[in-house]
Order: sequence, then structure tokens, then C-alpha cells
Amino acid sequence: MEPTTLTRPDLKERWHAYRRAHPTTRIRNAAADLGVSEADLLAADEGDGVTRLDGGWGALLQELDALGEVMALTRNDACVHEKTGVYRNVKLFESHRMGLVLDEQIDLRLFLERWRFGFAVETPWEGGQGGLRRSLQFFDAHGTAVHKVFLTRRSDVAAYDRLVAKYRYTGSEPLPPVEPRPVPEPETPDAAVDRAALLQDWAELRDTHDFFPMLKAHGVSRPQALRLAEGTFTERVEPASARQALEHAAATETPIMVFVGNPGCIQIHTGPVRRLKATPPWFNVLDPGFQLHLNEEGIASAWVVRKPTRDGTVTALELFDAGGDVIAQFFGKRKPGLPEREDWRAIVTALPRQ
Repeated sequence: MEPTTLTRPDLKERWHAYRRAHPTTRIRNAAADLGVSEADLLAADEGDGVTRLDGGWGALLQELDALGEVMALTRNDACVHEKTGVYRNVKLFESHRMGLVLDEQIDLRLFLERWRFGFAVETPWEGGQGGLRRSLQFFDAHGTAVHKVFLTRRSDVAAYDRLVAKYRYTGSEPLPPVEPRPVPEPETPDAAVDRAALLQDWAELRDTHDFFPMLKAHGVSRPQALRLAEGTFTERVEPASARQALEHAAATETPIMVFVGNPGCIQIHTGPVRRLKATPPWFNVLDPGFQLHLNEEGIASAWVVRKPTRDGTVTALELFDAGGDVIAQFFGKRKPGLPEREDWRAIVTALPRQ
């Protein structure tokens, strides 16, 4: 997103006019229509239901348990992942600017070096339910949302008010302009990659967490590695495979893991999926405590990916958009020290190959 050249009053006027004309449009889509970032729109409303927050994101995250039950939302352009629970067991690794939330319900991997802006936002509840929907929303340097925390009807509003008062921005400087998104670096030509060495290192993996360092060591992108490993560790499947995998998991009561993220946050669901509903182009999981909204039109490619580990092979279904970014990843429910579930393997085996 390019920095906006509009003054804040001008942008606020345009934003409110847009909202009157399109009352049901999500702010992310409104920002795209207006040619600005979502963070720009919130900054335009500062003082009008929006409070700017003043960094210290790690410390703030460690205090979120005081809110009680909340809904955590992490998304990218093609998928929205929502989990209801409590922010417990928050662990920070300051030297790496990373963090974890390790609760049975809210399970996050946080890349805090990407978190630049934060706001407390109050909007009317949807559907005429009355009252205000309160949230904490965090954005990267480009003004794109990385993570949001929404209060539920059971959250502690007084604790929220105290948290906002503690972390509100008290300076007088306007929000720094968002940075333009850099042009992605071109991939190394396939012919310049030592494919045999890549596959050898892949075969010697002992932990799924070693996969990204392996890609980095060989100077390849994730989609490129999957192409180069096709027929050995990877297989192309139809983009509709995600729907089929979710339907089979629901029908067989197979517990799964669903990873959805962006450069600032990865959010994980572990457990069953039950209530599925198609509202094209979206395919949805609508379970108590977990909702997933997958835009099937955004899926450019889908792959079955196998990684050796000390516990045996781990199999994933990975979805990518047209730019090569990961939309979502699906696994069978597993824990270190245990082999992969056979019912998940059966689901993956049945997926339609390309």
C-alpha cells in the first residue's frame, strides 16, 4: 500500500461518505477501495471511537489474560481464522522479537518485529445487538492488519478500559505514514538451484521447524521448493482439496490442525471441525470457539507436502495464492513424540491430484 497523500480530515470525510454508501463493507475492503491502508482509516477516526496505542506490544499481550474470554482473529487476503479463548501462557523472546501464546484455545506464533501500529477500536455490534464491540487491532508498517483481539459479551470491559488507558499514545505526533510494500525479490532460477542437495537436506529433516531454515540455506522460496521436490516429497492437488479435506475430517471426526497467518502472526486451531457451510466464494467452518472463512477463489495452487521427522513423516495440505504466499496449512492433530494419525493420512491420500 502506498502512503496516502490525503490530509486526515479529507480522508475521514471520504471514509465516512464511503461507510454511509456501503454500510456492510468490511474496513479491509473499504481501505482497498479507497486506495489507502486499514491503519490509515483507523488513524483518520482517532478520537472518534478509535484510540491510538503506544507500542510495547509484548508487554500488552502479556496483560490480555485480564480480559478473560476474547476472540482472536488472524487473517490474510484469502482466509480468516477466528478462535475464542483466553490469552494464557504468553512467552516472549525479546532478542528475536518473537512471541508465543500457548493455550489450548488460543495458539499463536508472533513475529513482533512486524508489528508497527496499534489501536483500540469501538464500533457498534453487528446485527443491531446494541452496545459497543471493543477490540485491540495491530498492523504492520504497511498498514495491513496482523492480528486483532475482539471482546465478547463475557469479556471484562473494565479490564479493557484499564489496558487502553495504560497503553494509549499520549504524544502529539500524527501517525507515521505507512510504508509502501516492497517489490518481491525474484526467485533464483530453478536451473541455478542444486536440486539434488536440496532433496538430500529435505530427506535428512528431523523436525518440521527445520524446514524454513533449509529453504533459506538453499536460497529458494517455499513454492519453488515444492516444485523442485514434486514427485519426491510433494504432489500437486486440486485447489478444491481444502474443502474436501475439511468435509472428510468433519465426516470422520478426525481432529486436525489449521494454520493461517501473515508476516506478523500465525494462528492455529487444533481439534475437530463440525459445522461447514459454503457461501461462495467463501467456504466456512462455523463451530463454537472456532470459525474459518476461506475464499476459494483466492487459491491459486494446493500441494500435499511430506516432511521426514524423528517421529516419522508429517503430511500437510498447503494452499497458496497467486503471489506464492501461503494462505493456509492443514495437518492431522499431532504432538511431538507421536506418529502422524492414519485417519489424516487417509484424508490426504483421497485428495484429487492434478
